Amino acid sequence: LPNGTALACSFNEELVEKLFAFEGAELRKNRIDILLGPGMNIHRHPLNGRNFEYFSEDPLLTGKMAAAQLRGLSRYRVTGAMKHFAANNQEFNRRKCNAVISERALREIYLRGFEIAVKEAGAYAVMTTYGAINGIWTAGNYDLLTTILRREWGFEGLVMTDWWADINEEGGPASIKHVSAMVRSQNDVYMVTQDAEKNANGDDLEESLEDGSLKRADLQRCAENILRVLMRSPVMD
Repeated sequence: LPNGTALACSFNEELVEKLFAFEGAELRKNRIDILLGPGMNIHRHPLNGRNFEYFSEDPLLTGKMAAAQLRGLSRYRVTGAMKHFAANNQEFNRRKCNAVISERALREIYLRGFEIAVKEAGAYAVMTTYGAINGIWTAGNYDLLTTILRREWGFEGLVMTDWWADINEEGGPASIKHVSAMVRSQNDVYMVTQDAEKNANGDDLEESLEDGSLKRADLQRCAENILRVLMRSPVMD
């Protein structure tokens, strides 16, 4: 299939939906339930080395194209994890980049495409970014993942991290170990853990449960989000 920018140049939602029905069939054939895409970040600067994967500098066009892709995939009961949520608008130093953005710009430009995909196509999988928005790394950003995505937009799906993403408490340093903040924010799946039983990443879940900063109910809520997606996916067949 053409890349994201080429697809967006068509301005043709019907065509994109038909193309991604083929993609949905291919996913089913290969026993894959969630595609890692569509990439939806804004073309903020022409030197972003990943712009080809994303649609446009325009949030409306971005949202419409993503919604069309998700509708096409849904014909075969599979979906895509919209990424990277949100403001992953440069490739250089993206693991540590802190995007300082006003709330108005964030909502009108950087979040709008994701909002359209949730409300118009029923998106139910999201991947967060490596970096931070206004000092809080997105993988543990409660306002982004719970207040806006789930409460305001009505998202009822699964949120995953980018691979080995850092997380922080507000005002604190970022690390792969701060998984308790991720759980409280309803980022449901940490990617990737080599050996979860042995806590290979050395995360803080156990100590946070012991000191009361994390509740068992927080973990159960994430488990519910994951199971809700699994139960609507072909893997259940």
